[in-house]
Amino acid sequence: MHACRPTSIQRPAPAARSAGWPRAFAVLAAVLAFAGLAAPTASVGKVRPPEDPAQDAQARIEEFVRTQFGPEYRVELRFGQLNPNLRLDACNRIEPFLSPGARLWGRTSIGVRCVEGASWSVAVPMTVAVFGPALVASRPISPNTPLSAADVHVQEVELSRENRPALTDPAQLEGQMSTRALRPGQTLRDYHLRVMPTVRPGDPVRLRMIGQGFVVTSDGAAMASAGNGQAVRVRTPSGKIMIGTVNGRTVDVRL
Repeated sequence: MHACRPTSIQRPAPAARSAGWPRAFAVLAAVLAFAGLAAPTASVGKVRPPEDPAQDAQARIEEFVRTQFGPEYRVELRFGQLNPNLRLDACNRIEPFLSPGARLWGRTSIGVRCVEGASWSVAVPMTVAVFGPALVASRPISPNTPLSAADVHVQEVELSRENRPALTDPAQLEGQMSTRALRPGQTLRDYHLRVMPTVRPGDPVRLRMIGQGFVVTSDGAAMASAGNGQAVRVRTPSGKIMIGTVNGRTVDVRL
């Protein structure tokens, strides 16, 4: 899947960045301040931790999120609001965590629990915007158009705008065609492609029946459209129907 290498692009530093921090994080700041998160006075010779509990919480959460992604990704965090009536016991140290089944992608939440001084946890709502390199259309592309590396280029996009995976390597376009119209600059995702058919209904094919230690070949006719790697039904001259995997103009049937 890497016959063609994507064009290199300049990427910003891979640190998580928060959007709209002062207002959106105010409720969490108040809650954590009430919980006593502000660190005690540091000992002589040690760096004094931040006195602002909101900044400390933000830094811990951002660092946790950043470690969940590779260096090729850029992450922005947009914090939501906790219940303003929430009250927590005093806490000396918090720890972010990811709940089972949760995903740091789009609208989600991250857990924050007290690991020193109290026993509680809260879910902090947030939006995680993930940016990274992906293939985008270089020109207008009509539906059912055979695709190649000449039709795309690599660009940083917001990958988390959709749940479906974006394409990252021009080699992924080999033997594929577009399923719909694509505009210039549009990110290519898996559902934008389908295998280009190599056989169509009525096309003559070579039927290759593969068993343990033997191979038998015969002629047949495809009964549907299919591309390499896809299954297709084939009618033999005797009228028998067999199902095999397309490989060019050959259909392999495993016995």
